[in-house]
Amino acid sequence: MSDRQAKGRSITEDTATGPAITDATTCPYCGVGCGVVVEHDGERVSGVEGDRTHPANFGRLCVKGSALHETLGDEGRLLRPRVDGKSVDWTTALDAVVTRLASTQREHGRGAVAAYLSGQLLTEDYYVANKLFKGFLGTPHVDTNSRLCMASAVAAYKRAFGADAVPCCYEDLECAELVVLAGSNLAWNHPVLYQRLKAAKARNPLMRVVVIDPRVTDSCEIADLYLGLEPGSDARLFNGLLAWMEEKGRVDRRYLERHTQGFEAALNAAREDDTRLAAIARDCDVDLERLETFFYWFATHLHVVTLYSQGINQSSSGTDKCQAIINCHLAGGKIGLPGAGPFSITGQPNAMGGREVGGLANQLAAHMDYHTPGAIDRVTRFWQTASLVPTLPNEPGHKAVELFDAIERGEIRAIWIMATNPVVSMPDANRIKRILAACPLVIVSDCMANAEVLEVADIVLPASSWAEKDGTVTNSERRISRQRGLLRPPGEARHDWWIMSQVAAGLGFGEAFGYAHPADIFTEHARLSGFENPSDKPGEDARLFDISGLAALDRAGYEALAPIQWPVNGGAPRGTARLFEDGQFATPDGLAKLLPVRPRGPQQEISVRRPLRLNTGRIRDQWHTMTRTWRASRLMNHRQEPFVEMHPADAESHGIADQQLVELDGAGGRYRARARLAKGQRRGELFAPMHWNDAFSGQAKIGGLIAPITDPVSGQPESKQGAVSLKPLETAWEATLIVAGDLAGTVDPRDDCAYWTRIPMAHSLRWQLAGEPALENRDWLAWAESRLPLPATQWSRDSARERLRASGLEAGRLRWWLMVGPPAALPALHWLDACFARGPDASLDPATRRRILAGCASGARDQGAIVCSCHQVGQRSIVEAVRAGDASVEALGARLACGTQCGSCLPELKSLLEEESAHVSV
Repeated sequence: MSDRQAKGRSITEDTATGPAITDATTCPYCGVGCGVVVEHDGERVSGVEGDRTHPANFGRLCVKGSALHETLGDEGRLLRPRVDGKSVDWTTALDAVVTRLASTQREHGRGAVAAYLSGQLLTEDYYVANKLFKGFLGTPHVDTNSRLCMASAVAAYKRAFGADAVPCCYEDLECAELVVLAGSNLAWNHPVLYQRLKAAKARNPLMRVVVIDPRVTDSCEIADLYLGLEPGSDARLFNGLLAWMEEKGRVDRRYLERHTQGFEAALNAAREDDTRLAAIARDCDVDLERLETFFYWFATHLHVVTLYSQGINQSSSGTDKCQAIINCHLAGGKIGLPGAGPFSITGQPNAMGGREVGGLANQLAAHMDYHTPGAIDRVTRFWQTASLVPTLPNEPGHKAVELFDAIERGEIRAIWIMATNPVVSMPDANRIKRILAACPLVIVSDCMANAEVLEVADIVLPASSWAEKDGTVTNSERRISRQRGLLRPPGEARHDWWIMSQVAAGLGFGEAFGYAHPADIFTEHARLSGFENPSDKPGEDARLFDISGLAALDRAGYEALAPIQWPVNGGAPRGTARLFEDGQFATPDGLAKLLPVRPRGPQQEISVRRPLRLNTGRIRDQWHTMTRTWRASRLMNHRQEPFVEMHPADAESHGIADQQLVELDGAGGRYRARARLAKGQRRGELFAPMHWNDAFSGQAKIGGLIAPITDPVSGQPESKQGAVSLKPLETAWEATLIVAGDLAGTVDPRDDCAYWTRIPMAHSLRWQLAGEPALENRDWLAWAESRLPLPATQWSRDSARERLRASGLEAGRLRWWLMVGPPAALPALHWLDACFARGPDASLDPATRRRILAGCASGARDQGAIVCSCHQVGQRSIVEAVRAGDASVEALGARLACGTQCGSCLPELKSLLEEESAHVSV
């Protein structure tokens, strides 16, 4: 073990700059769980890099991880508690929470109170929340935003294996003969793991990769085979694979007989549909030859990993889709081996940790469910809640969509929302906002002041954030890592576990919540996992999740905790890389279950009114609802505005050009964005990102288009198969307004705009605007004067093309810049943004002021849309390099540095290289 892993910290002394502290911690973004090395002085972070000793990433970071230090600072943070819109001290805020929660339960019953949690919480925060609400407040209504991304995978694992247990580890991707990416754009959503897979494939030319996805994504860069199936047909595909394996004699009868049950029922269900390859290909809308190749590869290789994510889970039949994948692995004995298994990869950094402590409404604690024999009594005795009448709830609570429905009905009258933004991320998001606005009590704990959910909060509690929070997270391969607190929280922000412990004390439960440090919480959590748990003996009372081997950690041991995979107990003191190697599962009889799956199509129906299928998802450089990533301006450069991706044929049939503004109409709202034409998009289908919200764009909340239809088993919403209409957005004008950073909070040009988007830049804020009616050039100057702090000091007009450029300077400093005209006419804005960086004592020289209207220095070159966010390399620069003779991504990296840091842009570089090389050869 390295010194960094063992101690987590090193300190060096520099006579010029003072002590430099280096700490090891964990990235707070996706489920890969990358280790990060942070350099800081105790007050601010000066840089981050990947931890070369962390087994999840071995030093690699994606661009979001590399920009972590750029998202820190007091700007945009919640710094003081608020009650009913007024800033208060913590005593007043806590008293308000205690009084109102107690009053709600006294008047309306224990179930009138709920909590909605987040995979952004640390395990220690999650544990305290679950213990407080289920154990001591006695309400079952505790759920988490993990319901939106991983609940179907959880349900399928539990049905098949008897436990929510991911059987694989990241090393399996490197040991596999075949890796199947199903519903996972790994290149964008888990880029470090994608780079790890890509490197493994380069080392092993015999490895094959199959991508199953309705869209041609960047993950296809390493694919040997691509199946662009019809959205929602995944279960039909894998049922067909199961039947084909049996027909060709490729099932492992010995494994099935010794370690499983239910194969015949699963096979009979698959055979209820036509199992001929041509019929499967027709139903999935894939090429027959490609389908047969995939079936043959899967059936004839033993070391197969199927890596699946939201494309499988976010469905009204997501649990069955996961089950169909698991059935195929069990039927072929492709599990419990190096390089084999059904591998669900999580979306959030601690979705797994939340599942461990019971953060989902149908869980109790420590992987015990309400229906687990003796679990309620066991947890009651461990938490010592027997004096409460009643004690723990007897039945599961409402899952996310049901929970908000219960608020609307008035059954739940108080909700505490922590570290998540449901008025953006939930399906039918606009309705969720209306529901919360009408709820008698909404408490929100958050770290960022621009989270839209704060608009409906009665009590706002400022929470700590990454680099301040101290605790643990569990990544997609069951690896527990420390996320260390390096800095003091700004203002009056406090840790979530501390806030809840103070509320518990105010409610009279202080003795059970007397935690002084997150280590106290973690070791209690570890003790509960081993409490009355004969985990070394398969059977009804045994629980696979067991970290009792860490229960004796003292404070120093907790501080030095190295990454480790559960189970961690007497039988596995150093952790467990992969599960079920002995063929024993966590079911009462030790056998895995194959279950019958009947394929079902999407429940959001295509109609004459809404004829197009909508797929939603993440983009490469943004995270969730952008409340954190917007602070790093370079993360805004790859995709600067909300967009709708469509096939060129669909664009043509709707009278839409590339980059034109369009409008989608869906179940609960409208979405306005720019069209992006992509031949890799299936006809009749669209893709739009999930990140934008009312803080950054008008009517770009994708959750508003999705109907609240859920999987009947998991409760997970059908976010991947919406139904929408598409049309051009009628506007008479477009304009770009850029204002100095210190004016960002005072300038608001949105009124009368049909479309607007805020784009943070390094030194300024850009507004992209469009609207009706048309304005004459002279009217634009009046428009600027009415909305900006000083009138135009210089301008130029092009009446023939109805364009105008103007700027406002004050004491030689650039304060605002306006261009009326389409964004395609914009110059390179990096030079212009740098002009806004000039301070009061550094006025612009006359030559620079003359170039302001042009928006660029004399001879400056516009490098085009940013492709490489790490080194800010644009598309035009890359194309010019290819035309100059750079014929490989390595050559481009040598010339421009693009693709040489995190590697997230490599698929896009390769695509540009292929397109331009073909153009040059012609």
